Amino acid sequence: MLWYAAPAADWEREALPVGNGALGAMVFGTLASERLQFNEKTLWTGGPGSTQGYDHGNWRAPRPDAITAVQDDLDARTTLDPESVADRLGQRRIGYGAHQTFGDLHLDLPGAPTTPPADYRRELDLDNAVASVRYTHQGVRHQREFFASHPDGVIVGRLTADKPAGVTFTLRHTSPRADFTATATDATLTVRGALADNGLRFEAQVRVRAQGGTVTPHADGTLTVTGADSAWFVLAAGTDYADTYPDYRGPDPHAAVSRAVERAGDRYEALLARHVRDHRALFGRVVLDIGQSLPADVPTDRLLAAYTGGTSAADRALEALYFQYGRYLLIASSRPGSLPANLQGVWNNSTTPPWSADYHTNINIQMNYWPAEAANLAETTAPYDRFVEALRAPGRRTAKEMFGSRGWVVHNETNPYGFTGVHDWATAFWFPEAAAWLTQQMYEHYRFGGSTDYLRTTAYPGMKEAAEFWLDNLRTDPRDGTLVVTPSYSPEHGDFTAGAAMSQQIVHDLFTNTLEAARILGDTPDFRRRVEEALNRLDPGLHIGSWGQLQEWKKDLDDPTDTHRHVSHLFALHPGRQIEPGSEWAEAAKVSLTARGDGGTGWSKAWKINFWARLRDGDHAHKMLGEQLKASTLPNLWDTHPPFQIDGNFGATSGIVEMLLQSQHDVIEVLPALPATWPAGSVRGLRARGGATVDIEWAGGRATRITLKAARTRELTVRSDLFEGGQLTFRAVAGRRYTWSGQG
Repeated sequence: MLWYAAPAADWEREALPVGNGALGAMVFGTLASERLQFNEKTLWTGGPGSTQGYDHGNWRAPRPDAITAVQDDLDARTTLDPESVADRLGQRRIGYGAHQTFGDLHLDLPGAPTTPPADYRRELDLDNAVASVRYTHQGVRHQREFFASHPDGVIVGRLTADKPAGVTFTLRHTSPRADFTATATDATLTVRGALADNGLRFEAQVRVRAQGGTVTPHADGTLTVTGADSAWFVLAAGTDYADTYPDYRGPDPHAAVSRAVERAGDRYEALLARHVRDHRALFGRVVLDIGQSLPADVPTDRLLAAYTGGTSAADRALEALYFQYGRYLLIASSRPGSLPANLQGVWNNSTTPPWSADYHTNINIQMNYWPAEAANLAETTAPYDRFVEALRAPGRRTAKEMFGSRGWVVHNETNPYGFTGVHDWATAFWFPEAAAWLTQQMYEHYRFGGSTDYLRTTAYPGMKEAAEFWLDNLRTDPRDGTLVVTPSYSPEHGDFTAGAAMSQQIVHDLFTNTLEAARILGDTPDFRRRVEEALNRLDPGLHIGSWGQLQEWKKDLDDPTDTHRHVSHLFALHPGRQIEPGSEWAEAAKVSLTARGDGGTGWSKAWKINFWARLRDGDHAHKMLGEQLKASTLPNLWDTHPPFQIDGNFGATSGIVEMLLQSQHDVIEVLPALPATWPAGSVRGLRARGGATVDIEWAGGRATRITLKAARTRELTVRSDLFEGGQLTFRAVAGRRYTWSGQG
């Protein structure tokens, strides 16, 4: 439960989010005029039809041998400054667009208090995914509830008072754009328009129901509820966007929006019950107890302000709340039927949001889904899978036109309109490894769930095409004869080189995963042979430098005083699986991570939680969690870059899982990085690769009880000091539950 003793005054820092994947809203809890800022995730400028024109980032004129010329220069000079490479390979971005706020729904309440009454409370119930506001004014108890229902595809709000005829308000819509009309007919407010930039059509309908009062439409597009005992509304919204290349347009949204409003037209209680049942089926799978005790009289903003990272039960309460908040946000911003979670999930109050509220593919969208499998929310990955599939068609064209190769490619960032090419921001325009990294989550979904049908039909086609791209584009390094990515750029840092560590590690990960999948599915021997030969010749991206560090570049260029926020050369440690604990590479990664320090942006600190957990240093992982909470978390518990960027929330949730359970090396490791500040506790419902759900109880820093439920019949290995010899291998049978406690 997040709760506050005053209304929100700031969208980014204080308002509370609800969402159903496609729709999101921010609840302010303001008194005289409740504000519900809302979004529909496909409301995007840019793309086909943009007034700027649109080219998917592909070169607008042929550049024969441009990439080869850069590669030759790198062979001769070893480094090139980013500006010079951007001049030769980049271009000004046009028609890229940005996510748009749909606007604000205002509920003007005459006679409401001007200052919060003493009993005012604004809260977000994570268990039920309901935001609410309660207060007493002039002896009347008022309550508002808001939620976003995935089963019904609507946002729902209700206002009640414990005095008959105590609910009166006027409903109106505003937007920072002037591209819409608002009309009111009977009990429905309709907002309809088309974006000026690209003509994308959009519509929202708000239907109001009142008990014991009247609903009156007005010519100015507002609705007034007068003298009701209670009143509730449903809001549906949509656009004519479709994720189909090359047009990205579908039917007019009117019919779908009207159907959603009609379907949701039954009792409020039934809508709420369906919503809560749907949400709890996902959210309720994982329960974490790390000795927390949530103070009953301390609002969440004060709980955050008082946090020290110490041993108090209140500090544990904030950490446990933050873990579950990440799971809540993923459920709210990524459900089947819409786009995946973007840089801000599904919440955006601007027409020009930071970084367009887009999909950065040099870590950010990937980080959004790090907790999905292990934190038992695998269903939330369906929009991600569909998004990756939709990128393949434009990505094939970019691969062919820019690289003259097979396969598909996408660079540093993308949008809903298949932007797979380049722009000209020198330190963030070139990242052709992104497609390979995007497929990693899909193979992880297979590793956790084990569906060969999913692997064959969903994951493997994109993996194979990404591998074919790199089979065509790796180049022999004249320095040592290995295969390298060139030109190569370690995200947002340093110079262009050949064979930067992250580039090599991502391709190594892709080839490893693709080869495993090809063997499982029985792909042709010729393809398997070509991947295996390339993998054997590939520079692995693991080089130890002069001061014991894992090098960021193939040449020893690392500066031990460098504290850059990106620690990209540790990809092989996390989210990759190339580095195993205790290896020389793990020790070198620790040297690099220590040198980079504990600072950085919110998402960077979140990544460091995962790094330290993979290095089996739970205390340092916990320190990074503390740093994120103390310096990179807003009062509403959103992560801040700054500004707000949601990947840090998801990365931190992932990091907490990594402290408690790991399985990346096909061994289920129980409490691999338990911090000393969590000496006793329990967790229920975490998932491990191999198809196992795991419950753990511990005391004195050691596991006391482990329960494993197998989803597949196969051999599993569990590692814990609960077992004699520290490890147990057994044949698990699908559907059976196995419990160990004490010794043996």
